Amino acid sequence: MTTVLLVAERDDRGEIGQATHQAITAANGLKDAQVTVVIAGDAPASVTSLPVDSVVTISPIDPADNGIYDQVTADLAALVSSSGPDLVMFGKTDFGSVVGARLAFRIGAAFAPDCVEISNEAGVAGTVGVTRPVYGGSALAEFEIASLPVVVTLRAGAFEAGAGTGTPTVEPFVSDSLESRPIVVTDTVAETREGVRLEDADVVVSGGRGLGGPEPFSVLADLADVLGGAVGASRAACDAGWIDHSHQVGLTGKTVSPDVYIAVGISGASQHMAGCSSSRAIVAINKDGDSNIFKEARFGVVGDWEKVLPSFLATVRDLKA
Repeated sequence: MTTVLLVAERDDRGEIGQATHQAITAANGLKDAQVTVVIAGDAPASVTSLPVDSVVTISPIDPADNGIYDQVTADLAALVSSSGPDLVMFGKTDFGSVVGARLAFRIGAAFAPDCVEISNEAGVAGTVGVTRPVYGGSALAEFEIASLPVVVTLRAGAFEAGAGTGTPTVEPFVSDSLESRPIVVTDTVAETREGVRLEDADVVVSGGRGLGGPEPFSVLADLADVLGGAVGASRAACDAGWIDHSHQVGLTGKTVSPDVYIAVGISGASQHMAGCSSSRAIVAINKDGDSNIFKEARFGVVGDWEKVLPSFLATVRDLKA
């Protein structure tokens, strides 16, 4: 049996987030897995039907925590010490990346970030196998980890958010570990956001240096709105100030795995592809037919985006109508 602690996150409504539902699918795909979901604060009513074995609540996230998650990390370390899981899973989000790395260091565990596959059916008993991007996302490597527990984060969209229901028990875990908060955050700025989150979007429309300026991103936003998606960007576009860095997709930005990724004026550098290579279909629009993006794309249009995109947008609107 493989015991799994799956650390949940909430969405904007306080419900279990999409990244957690995807992680539950990954956990339930393991052989003989016993899955416990851990959630900070009072559990929403919906957890009583999650397809897992049990749910454990820990201390709520302090509003003054500001992304450091000291108490959550301390509670998780105490829970791992008392329950002795084989595997601790997070979604690859800001929360998962911060807390996962801190927890792995604190408990002396291996840390495998940004995994796209995970299994416990390797050749050696008591091991966990993971697949994750290497070399800036230009290749995938398989690792077999024999030192348990192991802490992993799972790439958004690498697993489907599963259906199914269960009848898990729900109980609190009380830790006597209190953090002294050695780090103090003096100021925070909340990002204003409308529509679907970039990481959760089924369709992402991204623009790059080839757009030539900030104005074309309004056209990309119109297309994303019609398709019910979100707007992304390359690092070059963000560095140029054409769009906020919160839209950046790539090695130093966000990782997305939509059903459709539309890349407009993006050359397809490996650093950018590291953030979108797991998209189910990539559509490239670029006037340079030799751009690397066409090697990665399922569909491609060689042409000026100013001629291609308006016609494409009009056709999509007609089809939607």
